[in-house]
Amino acid sequence: MQRVNGKTCIVTGAALGIGRACALRLAGEGASVALFDMLDEEGHALLAELQAAGHEAGYWHVDVADEAAVRDAINAVAERFGGVHVLVNNAGIAGTNKPTHELTEAEWDRVQAVNVKGVFFCNKHAIPHMQRAGHGSIINLSSIYGLVGAADVPPYHASKGAVRLMTKTDALYYAPDRIRVNSVHPGFIRTPMVEHHLRDSGAADVEAACREVGLAHPLGHMGDPDDIAWGVVYLASDESKFVTGSELVIDGGYTAR
Repeated sequence: MQRVNGKTCIVTGAALGIGRACALRLAGEGASVALFDMLDEEGHALLAELQAAGHEAGYWHVDVADEAAVRDAINAVAERFGGVHVLVNNAGIAGTNKPTHELTEAEWDRVQAVNVKGVFFCNKHAIPHMQRAGHGSIINLSSIYGLVGAADVPPYHASKGAVRLMTKTDALYYAPDRIRVNSVHPGFIRTPMVEHHLRDSGAADVEAACREVGLAHPLGHMGDPDDIAWGVVYLASDESKFVTGSELVIDGGYTAR
């Protein structure tokens, strides 16, 4: 199928994990895909894979916490591919896992800079291109921890709650422009970031830790990046033309309790 044929899609944090899966699935459904990341080796490897499969794609080294870099890259994407129609705000970091009273200001600010300001900067500079196109879809990756709490990584949880409400605000602002804005809330997905978090939390055996975390989901296992990517394809496509300001929860039942 060509569910996003003719659309130009930007994916931030595209080199690994959920971002990589989103880029592959969007390209497979007909999109031109712009890859934003700071992991140049992995980003260029994904670009080569996409191009070898015959897909239109480009890679830009972008720190989403740097507004000038975001602005210049988005403008370059629009010039190269003729517009911007879909933005997947996937780039994010977990940050330092400490109780609130032990966190430094710098540790707090770094997470907010990437996870919150990064979404703001990307939306700010993509929206004018979508307005010119007459439509658009912005997909903000939040988390189950934008919906419920847990006793760990306070900066991360705060950032994902912010993304959830930023989504609703922009959905209302830009509905008259036919720009839809939705958030996606993954449960625990087997990605390098989650594996790193488990190690930082003291897991000596990551495989055993993944199995244990998986059991916290009613379906009994962690998710795969593709589980999120297919939800993103739906929100990027015209199949979701009446969906905005919504929360797409893909969590194996984690938040259903």
